[in-house]
Amino acid sequence: MSTPTSFDECFRVLLGTEGGYVDHPADPGGATRWGVTERVARAAGYVGDMREFPESEAKRVYHASYWSPLRADELPPALRHACFDAAVNSGVVQSAKWLQRAIGAKDDGVIGSQTIMMARASTPDFVLRRMLSQRLRFMTDLKTWPHFSRGWARRIADMLEG
Repeated sequence: MSTPTSFDECFRVLLGTEGGYVDHPADPGGATRWGVTERVARAAGYVGDMREFPESEAKRVYHASYWSPLRADELPPALRHACFDAAVNSGVVQSAKWLQRAIGAKDDGVIGSQTIMMARASTPDFVLRRMLSQRLRFMTDLKTWPHFSRGWARRIADMLEG
C-alpha cells in the first residue's frame, strides 16, 4: 500500500480503519460513526442519531476540524496521513506537538509557518518514525490501551510500512 497524501486518500484510509457505528463501553469518546465522536458531531451542528451520521458529513467534519487546522496540504506529502490520523485519535494539538518535536520545532501545538518550513526541510522518513514512536509511547500510557492496543498498534504498523 502506498502512503496516502491527499485529503480524499487519507479520508478513505481512515474510514477503513474507523469503520461504521461503534459505541464501545471503554471508549471515553462514546458513540462514534466513521470515527467521529458524538461530541464532535454535535459541535459541528449534527442533530440526528449517530447511527445515521452520514459519511459525507464525516468528510466535512474531518476536513474542517482536523485536516485544515493541521495545514496538512502544506506539509510534506509523506507526513500528511500520519499527522491527520494522529489528530483524529489524539487531537490536532497533540498531533502538531508530535510533529514539532520530531522536527525540532517549538512544540506549541499550532502548525504555523515555522513548523511548515521546518517540516518541508526535514527528512520525512526520519520524522515519520519519530512521530509514530512518540504516539505509541503516549498511547501505551492511556488507561484505554488494554482495550484498543491491538487496533492502535496495527494502525501505527501500517503507517510505518507505508
